[in-house]
Amino acid sequence: MEKIVERLRSKDWQQVSADMHERGYTLLTGILSETECQELIELYNNDTAYRKTISMQRYRFGAGEYRYFRYPLPELIQAVRETCYPYLAVIANKWMEILQSDLRFPSAHSTLREQCSGKGQDKPTVLILKYGPGGFNTLHQDLYGEIWFPMQLVLFLNEPGEDYSGGEFVLTEQIPRAQSKASVIQGRRGDMLLFTTNFRPAKGSRGYYRVNMKHGVSSIHSGNRHTLGIIFHDALS
Repeated sequence: MEKIVERLRSKDWQQVSADMHERGYTLLTGILSETECQELIELYNNDTAYRKTISMQRYRFGAGEYRYFRYPLPELIQAVRETCYPYLAVIANKWMEILQSDLRFPSAHSTLREQCSGKGQDKPTVLILKYGPGGFNTLHQDLYGEIWFPMQLVLFLNEPGEDYSGGEFVLTEQIPRAQSKASVIQGRRGDMLLFTTNFRPAKGSRGYYRVNMKHGVSSIHSGNRHTLGIIFHDALS
């Protein structure tokens, strides 16, 4: 797992911080190799790796399917989760400071997990999503309990234009007293998108305020699209 950790640590995290402050998301390229992406796609069919499978149609979340991993997580996924978290915790705590909130996040992911467990949130929220033609994901926020972390990430496992068409990642932000703004991102195989789970701070004429944000996936026109989602807080169920 040293290679994935090195790849992550070599990224410009100061630029990540600037992007997250300015727009609530940033795309990092070349995080996973093609082989690593394929291994994760093949893992989708290993039933023993997962604690729950969700049909999006059943819950009116969209059209497609996703599977929640069980603990212990695969080494690659655990390495990504633990390596990214401390960098994001610094950004998250800065957000809380400028929004004049007393909430602070621990520097180590293991401590965040302990906080989750203390509130009964002991189920992993890392998941793999699979979409076929016509698949999509409605706009939503991934909040699973009282303890939450305001940022998450998604790793793109397929190549757009080659494995599938359509299926862009969509982020919307609701600006107070204005129309919603949408950002559309098309990550390539192996890329990682970092983005806000539910809000970001924005500066107005009277100081900072919260901009509410949601994310989803546009309709798949053809082929199959897989992504790995890493949420840092755990869930109740």
